[in-house]
Amino acid sequence: MITSIQGVLAAATPLSAIIELNGLGYEVHIPVTTAERLPGVGSTVKLYTHVIYREDAQTLYGFATAEDRDFFRLLIDHVTGVGPKLATSIMSKLSVASLESAIRAGDLALLAKSPGIGKKTAERLIVELRGKLGPGSGTAGGTVSSAEASTTPSASSGGKASTRSADAVKALIALGYKASDADEAVRHAALGLGADATTEQLIKRALA
Repeated sequence: MITSIQGVLAAATPLSAIIELNGLGYEVHIPVTTAERLPGVGSTVKLYTHVIYREDAQTLYGFATAEDRDFFRLLIDHVTGVGPKLATSIMSKLSVASLESAIRAGDLALLAKSPGIGKKTAERLIVELRGKLGPGSGTAGGTVSSAEASTTPSASSGGKASTRSADAVKALIALGYKASDADEAVRHAALGLGADATTEQLIKRALA
């Protein structure tokens, strides 16, 4: 199985990336939350991948971190009625940190805001995934670049960054932000501040 791909970013859209490697161009389907973290066209990029094999197609899905890819696998392997396209749609609306936080908290309203997710699917996400999520697991903010190819954050640092991001999102919601807007603001704040940003720094940047 292809677990990652590293090459030159030839083109990108909010839902796909073309990565050139050894003279071949690989089309990789990505969620918006990964597209936000891609470097510029012509830069070296590394994505963590999952391949879906079917009789008539072989589709490559890519993610900014191994944690994001593993969450995608949880969705398609353990949630009834969730396939690769719907999983990508879910991960395009909210960060993994917010999704995991909502699942642990049983937040049906937040989960149901993702495209294609109704109350029943949101309930299945909670029931079928809650026991499979490790404490504080998730992904940190940052740009996917050649630097990440040589230095991958540890699971511990990724989990701490995920928790700080989730806390920042909750704070913004308490201030009156819509859940999806709060999540997007914190994601962009994390991109600018990096994985070591504190919850307070994330909130201040998101409010700026």
